[in-house]
Amino acid sequence: MTRRRAMIYTLGCRLNHAESGIIAERLSEAGYTLVSPEEPADVCIINTCTVTREADAKSRKMIRAFVRKHPEAFVAVVGCYAELAAEVIAGIPGVDLVLGTQDKLQVIEYIAENKNIAPVVARRKIDAADFTIALCNADGSARGLAHRANLKIQDGCDQWCSYCIVPAARGPARSRDFDNLMEEAAALARRGTKEIVLTGVNVGAYANKGRTLLDVIDGISALEGIRRVRCGSIELLLAVPEGLLERMADPDHALVPFLHIPLQSGSDRIIERMRRNYTAKAFLDFTRSAVARVPELCVGVDVLVGFPGESEADFDETCRLLQETPISYAHVFKYSDRKGAAAALMEGKVDANTLHARSERAREISLRKRHAFHERHLGATVEVLFEEKAEGYWWGYTGNYIQVAACSDECLENTLRYVVLSSDRGEHMQGQLAEDNWSFEKG
Repeated sequence: MTRRRAMIYTLGCRLNHAESGIIAERLSEAGYTLVSPEEPADVCIINTCTVTREADAKSRKMIRAFVRKHPEAFVAVVGCYAELAAEVIAGIPGVDLVLGTQDKLQVIEYIAENKNIAPVVARRKIDAADFTIALCNADGSARGLAHRANLKIQDGCDQWCSYCIVPAARGPARSRDFDNLMEEAAALARRGTKEIVLTGVNVGAYANKGRTLLDVIDGISALEGIRRVRCGSIELLLAVPEGLLERMADPDHALVPFLHIPLQSGSDRIIERMRRNYTAKAFLDFTRSAVARVPELCVGVDVLVGFPGESEADFDETCRLLQETPISYAHVFKYSDRKGAAAALMEGKVDANTLHARSERAREISLRKRHAFHERHLGATVEVLFEEKAEGYWWGYTGNYIQVAACSDECLENTLRYVVLSSDRGEHMQGQLAEDNWSFEKG
């Protein structure tokens, strides 16, 4: 195998990005040089998403774009869209390999074995057992391990919400072996990572050999050098673990005050049609209680507009709940039929113009919520983990997920610094380094 320059392009969720990080590290260990998508490459790996029709279309668009840009490269397509549409992808000229969910992390082995009798399609039944991830001996530079690092602790889902095909794309809910994930977390800490983000389809479902999500959080928080632990998306219907909010409220604990919960709808009628096991009142009560218990808590939600049968009154209930609930922002998605999902067969599809109008209205509410959240922090002194410099500013995030831009002649990369927040700039806030600043390094 003479190909030694490889690039990875990732679409979709944080879990996809975590898996791309693992693939990148394995490529590095195998002797590849990781390059950006703009540079010449001998191997192109596209990690796809299929959560919406738009995600499918974008995946196809990017596959064709990389085939055109790198006509001599070996092109491998992996991820959720590859799991559900392998034959469609294999029909795209220039694609050499299509890997489903079970084998995506072994993409390098498949590349090495392929004799260019393409395309090769490999789809095996997704294993329902808990899993381990083989760790590399490489130094980790391929993953960009400073700053924040995504750590995969869980995969799959058993809920089968009527609009969703994630259970088909990712398989049944299963958890990563506790010792195995702690080994990777310790390696991340040794490489300089300050913040670890726990990723999965639903991290709240984690359960391995008597260990729960709280055990994972406490174990990682105790690692030398880890200053922050952040939870990815967590389902209210599976119940937020007792003790999670107490850890967020504890200033001496590494768990940051941040929750992201898929809400989807504020109409009980639509929630029931979605096959989601909670009520709008339960969501409102929980978020109000959480914000009261955890100082400066950031609560983000996912909202799905235009579900089949959603009336104007149903959508008004969603907007009212978003306005009444103390959330900080909302990610808004338009409903789209997914082959194999129960909702695809439901009557009462919402037309495209109404879908657009409703998504814009929900996004306006989100913008107002984010602005109000920022306004509450004006003049506050907060700690920011700075990640990179761009457009003349150093950029980073607070523990409660406010993006901050600040000027400094110092190199702030991968440092935690105190910043006084001075203005709201919409999606982010601007601030100045506090005069009596200091680093948050242990010891």
